[in-house]
Amino acid sequence: MRAEDYSILIVDDEIEYTKILKKILGLEGFNIQTVSSAEDALFKLKLKPYDLVLTDLMMDNMNGIELLERVKAGIPETFVILMTAYATIDNAVEAMKKGADSYFVKGNDPDELVTEILSIYTSQKRKSEFSHESDEQILIPTSKNKAYNHTLKMAKKAARSNLSILLLGESGVGKEVFARYIHHESKRHDQAFVAVNCHALQDNVLESELFGHCKGAFTGATADRVGRFEAAHGGSLFLDEIADTPLSTQVKLLRVLDSKNIERMGSNESINVDFRLITATNKDLQSLIQDEQFREDFYYRISTVVLEIPSLHERPEDLEDLVRYFVEQASKDMGTPIPEISQDVFSALKDYNFPGNIRELKNIVERLVVFCENDIIKHEDLPARIGNAVPDPVTLKEVRQVSEKQHIEKVLIENDHKMEVSAGVLGITRRQLTNKVKEYDIKKNKS
Repeated sequence: MRAEDYSILIVDDEIEYTKILKKILGLEGFNIQTVSSAEDALFKLKLKPYDLVLTDLMMDNMNGIELLERVKAGIPETFVILMTAYATIDNAVEAMKKGADSYFVKGNDPDELVTEILSIYTSQKRKSEFSHESDEQILIPTSKNKAYNHTLKMAKKAARSNLSILLLGESGVGKEVFARYIHHESKRHDQAFVAVNCHALQDNVLESELFGHCKGAFTGATADRVGRFEAAHGGSLFLDEIADTPLSTQVKLLRVLDSKNIERMGSNESINVDFRLITATNKDLQSLIQDEQFREDFYYRISTVVLEIPSLHERPEDLEDLVRYFVEQASKDMGTPIPEISQDVFSALKDYNFPGNIRELKNIVERLVVFCENDIIKHEDLPARIGNAVPDPVTLKEVRQVSEKQHIEKVLIENDHKMEVSAGVLGITRRQLTNKVKEYDIKKNKS
């Protein structure tokens, strides 16, 4: 991740102060945008993701704490630093409790802020490079599982064509990894691979993201913007969570696939686009078609080739190799010796179902590498849900509680621990979900 690709959104109603900060941080090469209210910040965040939000605490209407909560609820991967002219311990404590990644007093030396942001940037850069390296290499080792090898073989064959490919599999099995592999093996490998998570974007934002827009097309469209269709011209476009696209958008996508032309929002100019489409979902599209929540004609257009990726619990023979691979990668990233792994650790992991699949396994292994002592990963280092630290339930109430906890953990993992989204899937309020998380002491795995 280059500095110019690292985007920072400054939120402060003191215009002159934002100009100063923009100039100071701009010297480091970062991509800086500014707004004067929390409401404007939320609008900007709907249009595009930012790596870091730097917000004032005291603002009219919505203050910095409220903005922090909204950002962390919707896009928890975005870092947030709170700024205030009034330094108090209470302010700092509240900010950290609400999820702030750091806290800066405006009267302090700006170099302190620059140093903190550079530290966050370096950390995210290393994480990004490590994640990319893992995604690229995880498909290289030969699997011991016949079903997985068959899917990999079919993916390589399909990559040589220009056909649309639909990837099916549980959350966390590595659908984007397969999509990148297909692109890498195709004739388009030297062109762009563009990924879009359809679930993460609201309907109107999704269309702007895909088609792009012209200046003045809607409130907040202050400049022309190239959409993902254009960005993928000559390469591959990966639409993840395709089942979550609204019917109205499906119609427009179908038209693009048939005509290979688009029009930016706010324009009548037709633009030719040439891309290979790869889509993915963990949902049953046939059932959605029967319920009239997914268009049948669109399904047939995107599913010329269908590849089903086996879940981790369907390929237990690969578990030990994957654990060793992730241990080596985590140790390399952290600059620590590669630890030994007790055999009872493998035994416990093989007995676990892994509802979060490869993604969950990777998170667990990274945690083990961090907390192991004397360069040995032991059984007691495992999370309680895996290490069988909790006794089997006896009463019906205990059975219900265990089942409920496991289901909540699964939904949270599938939705990247986004509380609002997970609450909606579970059919409860965000407050109720928060209470359940506290009641069952559910921890977020750090990746």
